[in-house]
Amino acid sequence: MSKARTGLFTPRAPLVLPCLAGLLLALAAPAASAPVPDSPAPWTVTVPLRADPLEITVPGSVNLGSGPAGGSITASMGTVTVTDTRGGNPPWTATVTATNFTTGAGTPSQTIPNSDVAYWSGPVTASSGTGTHTPGQPTAAQRVPLSSTVTAFSGHKTGEDPYSVSWAPTLVITIPSTAAPGLYTGVVTHSVT
Repeated sequence: MSKARTGLFTPRAPLVLPCLAGLLLALAAPAASAPVPDSPAPWTVTVPLRADPLEITVPGSVNLGSGPAGGSITASMGTVTVTDTRGGNPPWTATVTATNFTTGAGTPSQTIPNSDVAYWSGPVTASSGTGTHTPGQPTAAQRVPLSSTVTAFSGHKTGEDPYSVSWAPTLVITIPSTAAPGLYTGVVTHSVT
């Protein structure tokens, strides 16, 4: 189903939530949508309406701590939750990616590559409704680098009632021995489809 609206429209993408992380590694709120430029005349936009949403929520900010060059930092990112109120019994998959972590001008000595940022989802910390859920990396031994998109969690709604599942992922950052001192930041993005 779609609905035509006349005027300016600012797109919103609730299914992809970026976070900013730093070394004093802190995560920040999602970036705002870019404004749509003014139009000289009214125009029509067709907007698909989602009557049955699938949503993901992530922490607004997290301080991941600090560590020495050549060391590592292990820190929880806080709680991530997928909520599924769609009709039927649809599956879902949550994925996660990260950028490099940088400080200053982001020179090689001011960069922690995302291949040195590992992620593990851990087990379910809370759930409601009926469905199945599978962690992507249930234990620290199964952590994976965020140099490419990885599955954080997946599930399958099995009832008509709203369904949600939460987990508290952990990041393990390996700091290069050549890393310059500074506050390193990077973006960690969780998405659900």
